[in-house]
Amino acid sequence: MPGVPQSTERVTAAQSAEVTDLDLVRLAQAGDTEAFGELVERNRRAVFRAALAAVGSPTEAEDVAQDAFVTAWRKLSGFRGESQFRTWLLSITWRKAIDRRKALTKWLKLAASASRDEAGDDMFDIVERIPSSDRTPDESLESHELQRDVRKLIRTLPRKLRDALLLAGTGEHTYDEIGRMLNAPVGTVKWRVAEARRVLKRKLAAMGYVDA
Repeated sequence: MPGVPQSTERVTAAQSAEVTDLDLVRLAQAGDTEAFGELVERNRRAVFRAALAAVGSPTEAEDVAQDAFVTAWRKLSGFRGESQFRTWLLSITWRKAIDRRKALTKWLKLAASASRDEAGDDMFDIVERIPSSDRTPDESLESHELQRDVRKLIRTLPRKLRDALLLAGTGEHTYDEIGRMLNAPVGTVKWRVAEARRVLKRKLAAMGYVDA
């Protein structure tokens, strides 16, 4: 990743000795670029999936992740440990992702045309979180049709519900981390996720996919 320090064998060995993120932060603040490289490796997946939840395109999400890590490196001296490093990093990521999303006038079109492979675990396998009906496989529509319709329905959700649902659906983030990213209380985040799932279930029931 250009512009961001990369991890090396020395830091990886330190990780095996159970060095914490905060330990690595302190080393990085003292000028140890290898320590920051290890922080990048530890948090790369969570950062990417947070960005993907916001922008919908893996290519754009990679760019957001790159930008977030570079920004975190530049601002690391200002990190005081008042929150976990990962939470701080995800907050930076989400702000960068929202800025990118605002600039992407065609991001919905990109998400709509994405294939299963391009979409990144098929919208985080949100389908698996929707209750299934009692129909036999022969009685049900093809799975890819359900996935297609679920993706369409997710995009029709109000932004606040959609963002909370997709972040929760990654399985990478705690509600506290999601709350920090969305600047919302944990209770509000949980309600948004539950409401999004309720709305999706109601619409899927109307389409005959699940029981009402």
